Amino acid sequence: MHGQRQNRKPSEFSLQLREKQKAKRQYGVLEKQFRNYYFKAARHKGVTGDQLLQSLECRLDNITHRLGFAASRKAARQLVRHRHVMVNDRIVDIPSFQVSPGDTVQVREKSRQLGLIHESMKRVSEGRQATWLTLDKVNLSGTLVEYPNREDIPTAVEEQLIVELYSK
Repeated sequence: MHGQRQNRKPSEFSLQLREKQKAKRQYGVLEKQFRNYYFKAARHKGVTGDQLLQSLECRLDNITHRLGFAASRKAARQLVRHRHVMVNDRIVDIPSFQVSPGDTVQVREKSRQLGLIHESMKRVSEGRQATWLTLDKVNLSGTLVEYPNREDIPTAVEEQLIVELYSK
């Protein structure tokens, strides 16, 4: 009896739930926040799944990570929380802050000597840079040029399954 359970094909619901959990974990977002991102994406014009990933990608902690100021999203979140990051020359300490095209994200002058940032910046290779961001390594700043397209987001999440899960 026990062996039969392992051979069963996962249900559609379990696949959808697994995708949602994967996306939540990847971006470090809580359940309620994630649901809010989904409903906001559903109200926008365009493909809901693409809109959802786009708004997750434009979080300040994610942009800080993508620019290479932090080795992980968790580390980026901490940099933001500890007031090491500025957006358009103003300190922002909210990891979920939505960065808009044209916004400049930079490391504060006082924080530029942090070893964590320099270690992370050493790992940044020019080829790995996100196409929707520009990076100025000398000044430790970057700009969101445009909202990312789905093809440009290097995430192994099937957002369509998440959309199906929430649209029940």
